[in-house]
Amino acid sequence: MASVSVQIVESNPHLRSLLGWHLQQVGYRVYQAASLYQAREVFLLRQPTLVILDAELPDGDGLEFCRWLLRQHQPYILMLSARNTEADIVAGLKAGADDYLTKPFGMQEFLARIEALIRRNRMNIPPAYLDYGDLKIDLVQRRVRFQEELIDLTPQEFSLLYVLAQAGGLPLSRSELLNRAWPDAIDNPRTIDTHVLSLRKKLETDPRQPSIIQTIRNVGYRFNPEFLNGYNSGLDNSDNHGVEEQRRGTGTTERGFSQSTSANQPLPISK
Repeated sequence: MASVSVQIVESNPHLRSLLGWHLQQVGYRVYQAASLYQAREVFLLRQPTLVILDAELPDGDGLEFCRWLLRQHQPYILMLSARNTEADIVAGLKAGADDYLTKPFGMQEFLARIEALIRRNRMNIPPAYLDYGDLKIDLVQRRVRFQEELIDLTPQEFSLLYVLAQAGGLPLSRSELLNRAWPDAIDNPRTIDTHVLSLRKKLETDPRQPSIIQTIRNVGYRFNPEFLNGYNSGLDNSDNHGVEEQRRGTGTTERGFSQSTSANQPLPISK
């Protein structure tokens, strides 16, 4: 159980502390957040196995955050709410929650539900790939496909692209990218710039004006899923063909891929 981490996203400080204390007593590693802003930061830093999510938060909608979590590495989600109608419960489950617990609740029932969700994690197989529309990242074979074309990436480039993509559009600093992509291998944050440039040359239509991996001034870099989701809708077939010719030339579309693996590669815990 020591390897299982749980994030509590709860606006009530007394309930948040109480839940955290009981979870720690039975052996879980616990991280806490009082708002959606804090929750995103903690989640991206800690990558918990399970998230306990208050549906009513002071700075946003818990259901929307639940949907955001599903676009990450798909942790298990237990939603807590004072709303107890059938419609509220259905809405929470459809937003992506694995279980829904109405307030007030007993601590023994709460812990039993946590235990049941963790049992699912031990039995399930990790996802085969991450799908961002035109961009698909195969986590098993470590292949990347963009618009049905296999892209040849080095192991370092693959790790960097994965870390950027799973951040769900949030900007990450060079130090954060370095620590997540290659935590034990490289100690110079500026190395990130070199690998980002290489990724842009392989993925972007115009590497000098990138749309997929964007530079955020005074912060670092950001993966842009909105561009990928809207790519096909903004181009008809003939325009798309023209972009392909401009981006990659008239050479073969089968570029090959890297099958290398790395002990430092972060992979998601999933359902």
